[in-house]
Amino acid sequence: MHLVHGQLPPVHTPNVFSGPYLDRVAHLRKDAEFIAGALSDPESALVPLWKSRNLVNRHSSGLSAVTLSITHELRRDTDDTELVFLGQFRGRACFAINVSSPAPPDLEPGSTFEDLRLCAGLLSSEEAGLLAYARAMISWRGRHRFCGRCGHAALAAEGGHVVRCSSEACGAQHFPRLDPAVIVLVTDGSRALLGRQAAWPAGRYSTIAGFVEPGESLEDAVVREVLEETGVRVTRANYHSSQPWPFPSSLMIGYTALADPGAVAAADDELEDVRWFTRQDIASGFPGLPPPQSVSYRLIEHWYDSGADRPLRDTPGVTLWKPPSQ
Repeated sequence: MHLVHGQLPPVHTPNVFSGPYLDRVAHLRKDAEFIAGALSDPESALVPLWKSRNLVNRHSSGLSAVTLSITHELRRDTDDTELVFLGQFRGRACFAINVSSPAPPDLEPGSTFEDLRLCAGLLSSEEAGLLAYARAMISWRGRHRFCGRCGHAALAAEGGHVVRCSSEACGAQHFPRLDPAVIVLVTDGSRALLGRQAAWPAGRYSTIAGFVEPGESLEDAVVREVLEETGVRVTRANYHSSQPWPFPSSLMIGYTALADPGAVAAADDELEDVRWFTRQDIASGFPGLPPPQSVSYRLIEHWYDSGADRPLRDTPGVTLWKPPSQ
C-alpha cells in the first residue's frame, strides 16, 4: 500500500482536544526556581480532577471549565510534588491536581465533576484541550507510582512530567507515553464502511479502529485492522488528522482508505456487524453517528460533504449518538 493524494479537500481545523490552546513552556519544567515561583504566585491556577472527571460549570450557553486559585484550600491536602505543571493558559500558570476524596468536594457554586467524553462538545476548544491535557497527565501519574524496572517508589520531577526511580542503584526515568491507534473510514467512493460493537445501543455505528502494534507502521496498521475487523482489503489510504484521546492515553490517528473494488464486508469477533452505508442512508437517520467532537465523526463528515448537496452538520435527518444521561 502507498499513500496518495485523494480528491477530498485538505483538513485545516484542529480536532477537539487539539490546537494551540495553551503555551506548554516545556523549557521551564526543569527550572525549579520558576516552578516554585509559579506555585507561590496567587495568579496561578489549579485544574482539578476527581475520579478522572473534570470540574465544569453549567450555564445557559453550555459549559465552562472551572479552575481554582493556587491558594485554594484544596491544595492543603496535596503535596506539591503531586501537582503537574501544564503550562500557561490565558496568561496564568496552571497545575493539574487530583482530588482523592471518596466523594466529590463542593468546590465552586454550580460546578460539578463531569466525564469529559460526554461534555467536551459543550466547552470552548481551548478549555476542552486544557481539561483533556490535565486528565491525561493525572492518569499517567496515577499509573506510575512505582518504577517499572525495579519496583521502587517513583518520585516526580520536572513539574510532574518525569518520574525517577528512588533507588540509586536503578535510577530509571519514566516519561509520559501515548498509545497510538489508527481510526479509519473505508469507502468505495459512494459508500462508507462502518461497524458496531455488540455492547453499543441499537443503531450505533462508527469507523474502524485499532491500536498500532510493535514493529508496525501506521500504514501497515490501517491495512491490518481493516482486514481483521471487516474482511475488506484497502489499496490506498490518506492521512486525515489526529486527535489526543485521554481515555486514558490514546492518540487517534485518522485515515481514509479506499477499498478494493467489489469488496464484501464480514464482521470478525470484535464487531457485531459491519456494513456499507450510502450518504442517503446517513441522511435518513440510520446509522447513528459518533458525536461531532470525535475524529470518527470528522472522518465521516469529510467523506460525506465531498459528495453531498448539503453538509452533514446541516442535514436535519442525521442521527448522532446520545450520552447515557440524555
